[in-house]
Amino acid sequence: MPMKIEHIFFDLDHTLWDFEKNSALTFNKIFLENKINLEIDDFLKVYVPLNLKYWKLYRNEKISKEDLRYERLKKSFDAISYGVSDAMIDKLATEYMDNLSSFNHLFEGAIELLDYLKEKYTLHIITNGFEEIQSKKMINSKLYPYFEQIITSESVGVKKPDSRVFNFALKVSKATKENSIMIGDSLEADIHGALRVGMQAIHCVFDEATPTDKSITTVTSLLEIKRYL
Repeated sequence: MPMKIEHIFFDLDHTLWDFEKNSALTFNKIFLENKINLEIDDFLKVYVPLNLKYWKLYRNEKISKEDLRYERLKKSFDAISYGVSDAMIDKLATEYMDNLSSFNHLFEGAIELLDYLKEKYTLHIITNGFEEIQSKKMINSKLYPYFEQIITSESVGVKKPDSRVFNFALKVSKATKENSIMIGDSLEADIHGALRVGMQAIHCVFDEATPTDKSITTVTSLLEIKRYL
């Protein structure tokens, strides 16, 4: 990988912040509090792929933020034939967002990697996550001090992989496409989005189900990134 890198842009969820683990803990908490009598693993088997499906629709401007929050829960409960009122779905959707940032497991090696990179590069975040909770995640997980700029898609008005997100991030970070690299888990949103504007990229593949591209530098653990930076 040809490198003259000065700026590193990270995705947050599924890349540094262990979204699936923290999400499962959040659901376990709110289900207990609301007396939702379900095995959490049974729920997650249907929720996780549905959540990815609805996030893709949201990313592609096919549904609204409100539709995403409601439909991913509604369709999950329907899929396992568990009756829940619309009022309860709205309540769970709100409580999920309120509690998600209280669990802050990071992927193994995250802090060690950031300590290593911080000495050599300027670090930033580009995230499609909801703005109101992304900063809470970063503060509560002690990630905030590592990053100079935190760019959310909501603040830009468009979502990754839209080139405008990456160009905005480069501008506010005073970086160039030639001296920047994107690190993320989504081949479509993070990697292809960054490559289209001329940035370099490293694809984090922590799950066997994640689509990959053999032409792109890929790592299966965060600490493996040290080999390239």
